[in-house]
Amino acid sequence: MKTKGKVLLAILLILVAVIAAGGFYIYFQISPVDAQEESIRFEVAQGTSVRKIASDLKEYGLIKNDILFYYSVRKPVLLKIICPNDTVEQPVVLKSGIYHITPGLNYAQIISILGSGQQEYIKVSVPEGKTISQTAQIMEDAGICSAKDFKAICYDSSVLAPYGIQAESAEGFLFPETYFLTSGMTAKEVVKLMTDTFFEKAATIPGLMEKSASELYDTVILASIVEREYRVEDEAPLIASVFSNRLKHNIGLYSCATIVYILTEIEGRPHPDRILLEDTKINNPYNTYKWAGLTPGPISNPGLVALSAAANPPKTNYYFFQVADSGTGRHVFTTTFDEHKASHNLNAKK
Repeated sequence: MKTKGKVLLAILLILVAVIAAGGFYIYFQISPVDAQEESIRFEVAQGTSVRKIASDLKEYGLIKNDILFYYSVRKPVLLKIICPNDTVEQPVVLKSGIYHITPGLNYAQIISILGSGQQEYIKVSVPEGKTISQTAQIMEDAGICSAKDFKAICYDSSVLAPYGIQAESAEGFLFPETYFLTSGMTAKEVVKLMTDTFFEKAATIPGLMEKSASELYDTVILASIVEREYRVEDEAPLIASVFSNRLKHNIGLYSCATIVYILTEIEGRPHPDRILLEDTKINNPYNTYKWAGLTPGPISNPGLVALSAAANPPKTNYYFFQVADSGTGRHVFTTTFDEHKASHNLNAKK
């Protein structure tokens, strides 16, 4: 009996030792890889399985054991038994996105990050006065969506209709702003975000949203031309007043910006160093040298300054303006053609 008792005790001790060793092994495997604080950029693509995520985490050196990580996600209670201080909420859903993870984090912390959806945002700045094609390229260069997809959505009537945009495209309604986007966003989501932002900003401009749909569109067209003409903010309202005065008397706008739009956006030519006389004779409805009135549609996506100026242009007697200082971008504004010629001759002598 004594011998049998000793054998049982020995077996028990061995069993305890095996369990302890196994527990230590598991605890070691799920412990942080390294105490370093430098983060690693980790991307989870849409639809990626938990097994693939676990495998990628191991490959990136963020965890030691992908199998244990997989079961920690699928059966969080196991992780709680092994590490009572590390809790994981149920159910655990790892979300797609771009994250920054350090090797100093334990399983629970990594699972919490990947399940939070609080991913890395990509800062994308869209300057005032860009066109649909230029904005599309900005999005593609930033890794958000393809330029082709972006442009296609901008011409999708089903996307425009809910906004009451009576045009063939979203040109003029993609508000220039600094956006914080994610690589998983679709072109439709980006276009809707930019259009939503346009109407949010437009609502802050006195009287703009009280206009009818056609009046609003005309204002956006005018603002898009003003946007491409002004360089100094306080001159935007004066430029808008010049164009408004010309429109009232059916005088051509004579905007060089509309010629540039024809050359670059319609004809696909490089941006010209200067406008030639022959360019002003191009037979195109966007040619404000050849035809009076507004262009058929916006020639850019205007910002708040240009929109405000076009919505509420000041009352002036100005019908002409021209650059007075190419360095600062300031203009001189005149009432009569004789004053305009005199100003031109004066500037030519400088």
